[in-house]
Parts: sequence; C-alpha cells; structure tokens
Amino acid sequence: MNISILTGHLGADPESKFSQDGMLIVNFSLAFRSTKDKTGWIKVVCFNKTAELAERYLHKGAKIAVNGMLDQDKWTTADTGETKTLIKLIANSLEFIKTDGRGFEDSNNDNQNTKQQTNNTNNNDAVDDIPF
Repeated sequence: MNISILTGHLGADPESKFSQDGMLIVNFSLAFRSTKDKTGWIKVVCFNKTAELAERYLHKGAKIAVNGMLDQDKWTTADTGETKTLIKLIANSLEFIKTDGRGFEDSNNDNQNTKQQTNNTNNNDAVDDIPF
C-alpha cells in the first residue's frame, strides 16, 4: 500500500501549468518536520479539481495536510551522465489548516477560514527559506 500523509508549510507560491491534453497541474514544495531539529522538503503535485483549489487558495507559508502517494522520477543528466532521483507526493486530497484567507473572499462557504478539504479522483523545485 502506498499512502502518505504529511503536514507542513508551503515554501513558495504554487506553480501552475497545463498538460498537452489541457489538464491543470499544480506543483509546490512542502516543508515538514522530519526530526526534532531537521526540516524535510518534498515536491507535491496536484491534478484536476485538487489542482484548481491549490492554485486558488494556497500560498507561500500556508499550513496544509496532504494525503497522497509517493512517486519517484529518475533521469540521467545530458552533460555528466549522472543519474538523478526525485521523490514527489501525488496529492489525492488537501486539508487547509491555516491560510491567510486568499481566495476565500469569493467563496459561498460559511466556514471560509476553517478547514477545507478536497478530494482528487484522477491521479495522473528548490526553496530559499523555511516558512515556519
């Protein structure tokens, strides 16, 4: 079973792009406490409705919980032939724990600044500072 749940802060505003078939993809880096004195970082990738909500509501410093599955990319660099690896978290759902309220002003939801949860039905890079 490949299930991961991480809670942390966004290290930068999310980056959005579209796939060749027009699907929205949103990426962001999440800082999390890996040990008492160490912060870990992981790239999070969102698709479909989860991507739309991440793009609209998330921002640098927002505290969220991400439920998803780990995925690994491997490639060889063209210049040195070195093999590189990237572990990323493919988000199935997001829980907004603390945001600055960005995007919620247009919401019809009565609990605009409380926990918001999203679910994704289809699952298909360095940061300068620590946001907490």
